[in-house]
Amino acid sequence: MSSLTGDQIRERAAALGDWFHNIDLNGVQTAPNHFLNDYPNVKWKMFQHAIPEDLTGKTVLDIGCNAGFYSIEMKRRGADRVLGIDFDERYLNQARFAAEVKGIDIEFRELSVYDVAQIGETFDVVLFMGVLYHLRHPLLALDLIHDHVAKDILIFQSMQRGSPEEAPVRADYDFFEQEHFEEPGYPKMHFIEHKYANDWTNWWAPNAACSAAMLRSAGFQILEHPEEEVFICRRGERPTPAGAVYPAKPKTNGTTNGGGHA
Repeated sequence: MSSLTGDQIRERAAALGDWFHNIDLNGVQTAPNHFLNDYPNVKWKMFQHAIPEDLTGKTVLDIGCNAGFYSIEMKRRGADRVLGIDFDERYLNQARFAAEVKGIDIEFRELSVYDVAQIGETFDVVLFMGVLYHLRHPLLALDLIHDHVAKDILIFQSMQRGSPEEAPVRADYDFFEQEHFEEPGYPKMHFIEHKYANDWTNWWAPNAACSAAMLRSAGFQILEHPEEEVFICRRGERPTPAGAVYPAKPKTNGTTNGGGHA
C-alpha cells in the first residue's frame, strides 16, 4: 500500500482529471458523484461470481482498461500477470496511480484494440468491457481479439438497447423472407450517427441477441450470461472460414494488396 496521506491521494487524483471509474484509493473515492453511482463496482457485483476466485498462474489482458478497476480486481484474484491497454493516456495515468496507491503490480500500455497483434502473446483471460459500442468497427475488434490475444476465456460487456430476448435464428433464410427482421429477439445493432448520453464516441447499441450473435460469429462459445450486458465466453473455432478483414495487408515480397483476409 502507498504511504501517501488521504489529502495527497485526493490532490493527485484530482490532478489526473475526471475519472470514469470510481475506485476506492485508501478511503478516497475517485468518482464519488458518478451518474451510474458506484461504477463499475455496481456492475462488477452482478457478475463477479462467474469469474474464478483463484486466478493463480493465469495471465489477463484488460482491453480498454480505463482507470484499471477490472485490472485491479483480476490481480486481487491472484493473476500472475495483468496487462491493461487503453488508447487514452489520461486513463492510463489514472490506472497507474490507482495501482501505485494499492501497491499492485500491473503493466499498462497505450494501445488500441485494433493494435492487439502488436502484443505478441495470448492470455488465459481477456476482458473486453464497455468498449464495443465506442468502436467504428466493432466486429473487426472481436475478430482481432480471437485471432491474436484470446487463449481461453473472454469476459465481454457492452451497453445494450432494445429487446433482451434472444430468439432462435435459422441458419439461412430465403431472399424474399423479411418478417424475422422485425422480431424483437432477432440480432439488431442500432447505429448512433451523432451523440448518445452526450458522447459522440457512442456509435452502436446492440440488443442482447446481437451481442451474442457477434460473439459467436467471431468464434467465441458463450458459457454463461450472468448479467444482462455480460457474457462469459470460451475461444473456439470461428463458424466461417474468414478471419479478421484488413483494408491492406503486406505480402511476403514487401508489396501490398488492396484487401484480403488474415
